[in-house]
Amino acid sequence: MTIEVTSLSKTFWDLERGRVVALDNVTFTCGPGQIFGLLGPNGAGKTTAMRILCTLLKPTGGSARVAGFDVVSQPQLVRQHIGFLSATTGVYDRMTPWEFVAHFARLHGLEGAALQRRMDELFQRLQLHECRDVLGAHLSTGMKQKASIARALVHDPPVLIFDEPTAGLDVLVARNVLETILALKQQGKCILFSTHIMREVELICDRVVILSRGRMLVSGTLEELRRRFGSDNLEEVFIHLLRADEPAG
Repeated sequence: MTIEVTSLSKTFWDLERGRVVALDNVTFTCGPGQIFGLLGPNGAGKTTAMRILCTLLKPTGGSARVAGFDVVSQPQLVRQHIGFLSATTGVYDRMTPWEFVAHFARLHGLEGAALQRRMDELFQRLQLHECRDVLGAHLSTGMKQKASIARALVHDPPVLIFDEPTAGLDVLVARNVLETILALKQQGKCILFSTHIMREVELICDRVVILSRGRMLVSGTLEELRRRFGSDNLEEVFIHLLRADEPAG
């Protein structure tokens, strides 16, 4: 199961700025058992690309397929095969983690013994049993994020999209989230991962694409980027590319 993005473009109309190009001819592929880093500063187009892949936005040009399904013509099938998590994914204050995750499991058709098995497995893996009956309003930030991860995984999707999943988390919880993502890679999941933290990219990503102003600046493995730019410091490569792409004047 893969993510295949081909010449993807997205433009918006803004009353003040006129035509705004959010994505401009972006192409990349992410395969099973791979973590693909989608990098760039704020406004680079990362979230727009992820929203298109999640079928929340329609592209202006190009195409995208997730798990073999077209995001425009087969959106329901795409949604059945993806799990999505962002830093702003919330839990319901008046639901416990168990109720919250079970609610989404039922939306994906899980019931009865199959639902119970899947819930037990996830809560054990993510160490959520200690807070399974605590209302969402009383959960710590880390526990809320774990519950959100469980929601994204409950239907066992082959493709996972993580948009800055560690933003706002303390260092221990963030590392736990990264370890969970690495374990999902070992299970053969196809994972698209966005972050501003270059250390996270170096820890878990196999390949990356760096975006700026909606355009691809470079794509490749971390080792390919290091050789090409003569630096072992990915952050320095990142900054060099963004400065070189700054508009004149």
